[in-house]
Order: sequence, then C-alpha cells, then structure tokens
Amino acid sequence: MATETVQGDGLADAVGVATHSAADSGGMPQLNFDHWGNQIFWLVLALIAIYMILSRVALPRIAAILAERQGTISNDIAAAEDLKSKAADAEAAYDKALVDARAEAQNIIAKSKADMQADLDTAIAKADAQIAAKSAESEKAISEIRAGALENVKTVAKDTVKEIVSAMGGKADAKTITAAVTSRMKG
Repeated sequence: MATETVQGDGLADAVGVATHSAADSGGMPQLNFDHWGNQIFWLVLALIAIYMILSRVALPRIAAILAERQGTISNDIAAAEDLKSKAADAEAAYDKALVDARAEAQNIIAKSKADMQADLDTAIAKADAQIAAKSAESEKAISEIRAGALENVKTVAKDTVKEIVSAMGGKADAKTITAAVTSRMKG
C-alpha cells in the first residue's frame, strides 16, 4: 500500500504543482503586474531607438525626397507658366499677322478691281469708238443705198408710167412723167 500512497501522492503532487504554477503565473505575462516595470523599460527603450532611427535616417531621406518633388513641381509649374505666356504671345502675333494679311488682301482686291475697271472703261471706250465709226460707215452706206434705191425707184417708176401710158394708147413726154413721179415720191 505504500506504493499506492506514493502513487496517489505523486499524482496529487503533480496535479497540485500544475494548479500552483497556473495560480502563481497570473495568466498572460503581459498582464502580470510583477513584470510591468521591466516591460515599460524595454518599451521606452524600443520607442527611443525607433525615434532615433527615424529622425536620423528615414525622416531626412523622406524630407529630401519631398523637397525634391516640391522643387520639381515648382519648376514644372514655372515652366508651364512661361510656356503659357509664350503661347499667348504667339497667338497674339498670329492674330495680328492674320489681321494684317486680311487687310493686305483687301487692298490687293481693291487695287485689282480698280485696275480691271480702268481696263474695262478703256475697252468700252475703244469699243464705243469702233461702234460709232462702224455705225457712221453703216449710216453712210445705208444713205448711199437709199439714194441709189430712190434713183432706181424713180427710173423704174418712170419706165413703168411710160409703158402704162403707151399701153393705154397715150403719149407722154419724159418731162411730164418725171414731174409726176417726183411729185408722187415727195408725198
């Protein structure tokens, strides 16, 4: 029985040790008040180390990169403003050149119209003179033709009257026939 007691006591001791260490441990080590002083010390030490590393190494690099980016952005904005003003100047020069070109085109058109009108007036005057000369020649020719036609009509009329009078059995002298034809032709 002694072994049983020992075994019983050994098991009880093992169970007692397990329950005693769980009770002594206080649960999670982070929540054990016995270790807080030590944990706070290492926390402060780690934070100071992180602050020193960040302030001496990482933050200056980040600040330099941000400053470089800001400088690049500022330079790009200044260059864009400069290009914008150059573009505005170029547009103004283009507009002025366009207005000047339109004015010059209007002057050329007006001059061309005046030259064409002068040429047209000269050609019209020349054509009018030629037409007047041809018209005078035509009137002269027409009057000559009329005069010739009247003479021919008189001759034909005299011959016809002479033939009619002789056909009727009468006798007419040339002077009487000429007087009768001339009086009839006058109206």
